[in-house]
Parts: sequence; C-alpha cells; structure tokens
Amino acid sequence: MDERAPSRRRALKSLPALAGAALLLAACGSSGDTAGGRGAGRGGPTQVGYVIVQQGSAPIEQQLPGRIAAFQVSEVRPQVSGVVQRRLFTEGSFVRQGQTLYQIDPSVYNAQAAQAQANLQSARASAEAARTRAARYKPLAQMEAISKQDYTDALAQARQADASVAQNNALLRSAQINQRFTRVPAPISGRIGLSAVTEGALVTANQVDAMTTITRLDPVFVDIQESAADLLALRNALSREGAVPTTAQVRLKLPDGSYYGFTGTVEFGQVLVDQATGTVTLRARFANPQSVLLPGMFVTAEFAQAIDTSAFLVPQPAITRDPKGNATLFVVGPGNKAVQRTVVAERTQGQYWVVTQGLAAGEKVITQGTANLKDGAPIKPVPASAPQRIQAPPPGAIKKTGANQRGGG
Repeated sequence: MDERAPSRRRALKSLPALAGAALLLAACGSSGDTAGGRGAGRGGPTQVGYVIVQQGSAPIEQQLPGRIAAFQVSEVRPQVSGVVQRRLFTEGSFVRQGQTLYQIDPSVYNAQAAQAQANLQSARASAEAARTRAARYKPLAQMEAISKQDYTDALAQARQADASVAQNNALLRSAQINQRFTRVPAPISGRIGLSAVTEGALVTANQVDAMTTITRLDPVFVDIQESAADLLALRNALSREGAVPTTAQVRLKLPDGSYYGFTGTVEFGQVLVDQATGTVTLRARFANPQSVLLPGMFVTAEFAQAIDTSAFLVPQPAITRDPKGNATLFVVGPGNKAVQRTVVAERTQGQYWVVTQGLAAGEKVITQGTANLKDGAPIKPVPASAPQRIQAPPPGAIKKTGANQRGGG
C-alpha cells in the first residue's frame, strides 16, 4: 500500500495541467466557430454577407473580328498614249493631290494643239467674211436688186461659218486637254507605291495595268464582321423595353495583343448578308496618323452596340455554375433562409456579372459565406461591408491555464 502512494500523488499533481489544456482547446474552438461565421451555439445559423441589387445600365458589348481597309485607293493610269519621259516621284513617299507623277512626251499633242489653233483662226476669218456678205445682201434684197434667195443663201453661209468656229474651238480645247494630260497628276493625296513603268516605257490611254497606286492611310476603315443571328438578337433587344441604342465607340486589339491608341466610331452597316459566311459588315472609322494600321491587317474590335437599362450588376463571387453550366446564386429568403436561384448571366462587366433574368430589384444577394451554403439553410444575414466579429476567450482563462501548465511542469 505504501508503494502505490507515490503513484497516486503524481497523478493528482498532473490533473491541473490537463484541465488547463482542456480549457485552452475549448477557448480556441469557440473562437474558431465565431470567426467562421457560426452563431454562439453549436449548429447555429451561418453568418453571410449580402448586397442589395438594383437595376442599372450595362452596355451590350461585342468582340468581333475586323480587317483594316484603306480610306481611299487610287490606281494611276494614263489618259493619253505616249512614251514616258520622266518619273517625278520617289516610290513609297507621300504625294499630294495634283502633284505631277509622270511626264509623257508632249510633242505630238503640242502639234495637234497648234493645228487646232490654226483651224480655229481660219474658221473665224471665213465666218467674218460670210457675216459681212450677208449684211451687204440684206438692203439689196429689200430693194429687190438681188433675189431673196441669194440673201437667204448668204445668211445660211454666215451661220454655217459661225458653227465651224464653234466646232474648231471645241477641237482646240480637246487638243489642249490632251496636251495637259501628258503630265500625269496624283488624283488623291496619300502614300504612293511601286512604279509599274520606267522612263522610256510606252503607255496607252485607258490601259488595264496601272502605272502606280496611291493609298490614303489617315484615316482608315475597319470592316467588322457580325453574324446575322447576333444582329437579330440585338434588334430584338432594342425592340423590347430596357435596351436603348448607343453611339458605338470602338476599341481595337492589335495582332500582338496590345490596344490601339485611338478609338473609332461605327459609321454604317451593310444591308446585305454575305451568303458564304452569314455575316453582316459594319464599317468603323479610325484616325491613323502614325500609319500603324495597314490595309489587310486583322484586328479584334470591341464595342457596345446598345445599353441594357434593366440589368443587374452582381459581384462575381456570388455566382457559381452548376454541372449544366447554368448560373446560380443565393438570395436571402423569408425567415432568413438561403434560397438558391438560377439566373441568366452571359457576360461580365469589370468585377460584376451582368444578370438579365432571375432577379428583382431590392433583393438581397449573398456574396460572402457561400462556400458550404445549401438551399433552405438558416442564415444570419449582415451587409457585405460589415466587419466580421470574432469573439475571443476570456483573458483570465488563458492566464490561469498557462500558470497551471508551468506549475505542472
């Protein structure tokens, strides 16, 4: 019996340390339940944070493929035939409208103009003589010194001479125009390309092959392809209440993933659907002072075609997807119970989902504490902006527990 006494004394001495450890675990467990959103009692309602949603404006945005097209393209062709004497531009340079690009040998056209000038002078002299003769015959015919037929013939010859003057005057103008066309001008201002002819080459009027091409790159057009189905959906949305049209400001994403520094505007849309692709072409206009956008370049256009004024902006953490891909969220239901709701959320705007169906104004959407939430579960709703309260254990319990542990050691 005396041998078992020391064992009992050691066991009694370790009891305070075990009691202190049990109190510490209980305090930590109570603190963890409160921090996790639990109520004071075990199995109480889950504390969740909510936001009150209201109808707002959300743009109906599109991301569509596009292709750059030049604002103006002009193929330079000769309007008279002849041999090219000089090329008066540098390939790849910027040329201005009216600037002379080529000089065609003008000798033949100078001679034609001189001949037309001489013919005009001859016609004028003949017309002057015919008018004088008709003027002299008029009083003689009145006195019946000559027959009236002679006077009529003289008057007709004078009028024919005037017509000959007009005809030769037109021939002179035509010759002068051809003379001017020997200097081939730039029809538009822009960047000129390669020259297809060299000095000494023979060109003909209205030939099929262009001598060179001028392209205007500031501004440029972006041809955007939109499917006919999307266009019909947009028109249906505009026909219903809640969507209004807007002036489409377009942003461009370049092939390297960066955004173009200028925004553009949609100018018009085609009224025909491409039978091969089933798309409609929308044309936007962009400033291009640095010539960054080149014709033929593929880009991505981002713009809003309308504004939905009946949408709800819901924070993204509130919405999850079920196995079928449907968007679901929880709202605060009657009796502070969680109600799971299926909504329509097809696009995002910044940090929000744009919900177009499934919500009503003034509902409380749960955005915090949804990790293990179930439909119909009791909840303790608080505003999402309210801080979470953490109940710490009484300070005396920790001090006493620590003292008992030190004494037991």
